[in-house]
Amino acid sequence: MACSGAIVIVAEPVTIPLLRRLHAVDVPSARSSHSVPTPRGGGLPIAVGLLAAVAITRSGASAAFGAAVGFFGVLGFVDDLRGLPAVRRLALQAIGGAAAAGLLTLPMHMAPVAALLAVAAAAWITAYVNAFNFMDGVNGISAVHALIAGVAYACYAEWGQHPFLLAASLAVAVSALMFLPWNAGRARVFLGDVGSYSLGAALAVLAADAVLRGVPVEAALGPLALYLADTAWTLQRRVRAGEPWLQAHRTHVYQRWCDAGWSHQEITLLTGSLTILLTLLGTASLSRDLPARAAADLIGIAVLAAYLCSPALFRRLGLHDEPEPQRSGGLAQPGRQWDPEMPGGPS
Repeated sequence: MACSGAIVIVAEPVTIPLLRRLHAVDVPSARSSHSVPTPRGGGLPIAVGLLAAVAITRSGASAAFGAAVGFFGVLGFVDDLRGLPAVRRLALQAIGGAAAAGLLTLPMHMAPVAALLAVAAAAWITAYVNAFNFMDGVNGISAVHALIAGVAYACYAEWGQHPFLLAASLAVAVSALMFLPWNAGRARVFLGDVGSYSLGAALAVLAADAVLRGVPVEAALGPLALYLADTAWTLQRRVRAGEPWLQAHRTHVYQRWCDAGWSHQEITLLTGSLTILLTLLGTASLSRDLPARAAADLIGIAVLAAYLCSPALFRRLGLHDEPEPQRSGGLAQPGRQWDPEMPGGPS
C-alpha cells in the first residue's frame, strides 16, 4: 500500500544518521561480502511501514501479520544494536513464530486440525525468517526477492479475491521497491536484522495465509523456493561436514558466486530472474491440468538443482571458491578505503 512506501521514502534518510549515532554499523569481516563499514538497520522504516499498512485492516490474518512483523522487527533491531546469542535468538524467534501462528489459525474451529496447523505454521515462520536472514548477503538481493514475492502474492489474492492478502502483499512489494535505491547499487545502508526479520516474517505469514485460503502449495512456495533451497542445502552440507551450523559463515551458493568473482548486481539479477521463473512455474498449480502441473513441478526442481550445483560447475571452469575483491558496482571494491566524509558512507 502507498502509506508503507511513503514511510520508507520519508524515514530512510533520517534513519541512516540515527543508525550511525547508535553505532549500528556493519564492519567487514571474513564472512562479509563488502569492504566498507556500512550502517545496518535500514529495514526499520520497512517494518514501521508494514505495521502502518496492516493497521488499516482488521482480520485474524492481519493480527498475525502485525504480530509477526512487530515482534521480529523489534527482535531484529535489538540484534542490530546489541547482538544476541544464537540459542537465545532462536528461542525468541520460536516464541514469536508460535504467537503469529496461533493468531493465524485462531479463526479455525476444528481444534485438532487447528492445533496441528498452528505447530506447522510456527515452525514454518521461524524457519523462513532465518532463511531470509541468511540469504541477505549482497546488495539488493532481499529487497528484490521481497518485491517479486509481494507482487506474486498480490496476484494470487486478486485471483482468489482475498482483500487482506492483496493489501499486505502490495505493502511488502512497495516497501521493498522504495528501499532498493538505498541498497541495490553502492549500498548506503543494509536492511540489517530488523529488515530481514520483518520482511521474512511478513512473507512467511503471507505464504501460510495463502495456503490456508486455498492457494496451491507450489504457487505459495514458488517465490520463496530459491531462498529455502539454498538455506536447506547449505545447512545439510555443514551438518554432514561436522561444522557448527549455528556459527556465522559464507558458504551459501550465492556467496560462493561472489567468491568466484560475480558482482553483487549480477548475483541479485540472476537469483531474481530464477525466482521469477520459479514463481511462474508455481502458477501452473492454479490450473486443473495435472500433467502440466507435474511438468512444472519437475522443471522447478531441475532449476533449483542446477542452482545448487552451480559452484561445482564453477570449479570445473576454473572459478574456485577463493575470496576475491568485488568488481565495480558491488559493496567490496578494490583499493577503496572508508572515508567518513564520503556521501552515503557511515560515520
